Amino acid sequence: MSDLSNQIRKIIFEKYNDPDTRFTNDEVFAVLQQNNLVDKSLIIDDMEPHFEDLCSSGMMRNIAQNFTTQWFKLFEPLEEKKCSSCGMQNFLSKSEESNCLYCQKPI
Repeated sequence: MSDLSNQIRKIIFEKYNDPDTRFTNDEVFAVLQQNNLVDKSLIIDDMEPHFEDLCSSGMMRNIAQNFTTQWFKLFEPLEEKKCSSCGMQNFLSKSEESNCLYCQKPI
């Protein structure tokens, strides 16, 4: 998993960590841009694979789409877990495997 995907997870954890809250890819991308976490040459379309991966992981689902804007909801709240092997912070739902997203070792 890329560091960018974990940054997206962190933003969702910090701002939208409620299964009843809906959020968009545009909102998350704006936070990434504001915090200089993405290259300025990237556009929202470049982010689509990252959001698709998060949906495929079972963490969240796409509830609507309008052109490039996608609305999402979490299945369940994310939890912050620190890997005891590599020390990296992970943001995972309970239904996801409890393996570190960086080193793949059990958390």
